Amino acid sequence: MLIFPVLSVLYKWTNRPSQDVYTLVTPFDTATPFIKYFALPYAVWIFYIYACLVYFFMKDLNTYYKGLATYTVCILICYAIYTVFQTTVLRPELTGNDPFTWLMKFIYNRDEPYNCFPSIHCFSSYMVMRLVWSSSFRNKWNVSLITAFSLLIILSTLFIKQHVVMDVFAGILLVEFVLAAKLFIEVQVKKHRHNQEQKRTYGT
Repeated sequence: MLIFPVLSVLYKWTNRPSQDVYTLVTPFDTATPFIKYFALPYAVWIFYIYACLVYFFMKDLNTYYKGLATYTVCILICYAIYTVFQTTVLRPELTGNDPFTWLMKFIYNRDEPYNCFPSIHCFSSYMVMRLVWSSSFRNKWNVSLITAFSLLIILSTLFIKQHVVMDVFAGILLVEFVLAAKLFIEVQVKKHRHNQEQKRTYGT
């Protein structure tokens, strides 16, 4: 998990406007209200991902390594997209003097309004949800808790105007693509090993 600090450095390097900056705002995003209270689940996202990975580590090493590898591949793909297709989201003016407004100001000041498509918050939250669904240790409690909190984080990206709905869908599709590619590679490797064993057995 020491790769996470390295990946965060790469994020800062890409979190700036390129020559062309695009917007993917739809009427749905325009109609979505700004709700500052969703700043809280958005802010605890990375700690949630850490907690899920540690939980996977304690329960099943295969799920843990699958999650770590999927996260790394997905986020590197995101960075590659950010360097050639940079998008932005128009942020609302913040008013008020309460803890949630302070948290919103911290989020906005810490993170430039770029690196939106696909959403890292969304792909990683969906990833841990997807992994627990297919895990050997799933039960009604861990599935319900991880699914509910992952969905809460995904919704928070829309309600605090950090992302648009296209960023959400792209993050989900990215995870499905990487998991499908991983499965395809595993099948091909097994076929190759089987063929090699057949050759050794029959001397051909």
